[in-house]
Amino acid sequence: MPITLPENLPAFSVLSNEGVMVMSDTRAARQDIRPLRIGLLNLMPKKIQTENQFARLIGATPLQIDFQLIRMSEHQTRNTAAEHMAEFYRPFQEVKSERFDGLIITGAPIEHLPFEEVTYWDELCEVMDWTQTHVHSTFGVCWGGMAMINHFHGLAKHMLDAKAFGCFRHQNLAPQSPYLRGFSDDCVIPVSRWTEMRQDEIDAVPALITLLGSDEVGPCLVQDPDHRALYIFNHFEYDRDTLKQEYDRDVANGTPINVPLNYYPDDDPARVPLNRWRSHAHLLYGNWINEIYQSTPYDLAEIGRG
Repeated sequence: MPITLPENLPAFSVLSNEGVMVMSDTRAARQDIRPLRIGLLNLMPKKIQTENQFARLIGATPLQIDFQLIRMSEHQTRNTAAEHMAEFYRPFQEVKSERFDGLIITGAPIEHLPFEEVTYWDELCEVMDWTQTHVHSTFGVCWGGMAMINHFHGLAKHMLDAKAFGCFRHQNLAPQSPYLRGFSDDCVIPVSRWTEMRQDEIDAVPALITLLGSDEVGPCLVQDPDHRALYIFNHFEYDRDTLKQEYDRDVANGTPINVPLNYYPDDDPARVPLNRWRSHAHLLYGNWINEIYQSTPYDLAEIGRG
């Protein structure tokens, strides 16, 4: 079954051309089935690129997905056309009376700021509390995951001396987890961040379960059953050239940056990078969607009432 998208959303044609099963909302309305309602709270500056990346992953399952785009209510993006935001996004304050089977909270390029100095932090705290009553399962990604684990457990993010940047091997620490069904013993994941969560601090919280981790860049995927949440601090959703775009941007701006490790063949930026994480990315998000499908109430109104 396909992911349901508006026909004029850029991701509709992008994913269609890639062979991903997509369906217009008009056609989906004719089917006698309840799709899974998945929201994307998109905090990234390049909104369309991020929409494509996550829609590609959650649209690869055999279930119909009703994909909803959400933004912070007062924060205005400067990197995406206002017309696009007005047509496809709804502010959180407009959707907070609704219920969702799943919600993805993306990262944001604001790692250098303490959480409480982020201009929309108060509303994001409201969002995170709202997930406990209106969302069946939440997936926090990179800064979004760090924000959630800080909000619910008080764990701090720590600045790194140098940016963790490249593709790093991660160990499968919980092969019995349904979220890692089909995973190899290790896998490669793109990493791009100036901050980290520390394994010993996560281990000090008995309710948290680390599923993927790296000796080089620390914990990656953490399950929080009490809050029906997953936190991932790295970027399975990245395209082949996303790290290249970040590297080229910094080089062009004169920002000191190392060549991303283990990314280009022979670490040569003149060569085309290889995507070595795509299969595990689809496994993880497919497993997440499957777990939602098996456990979410059929009646959306029952979400958060158990």
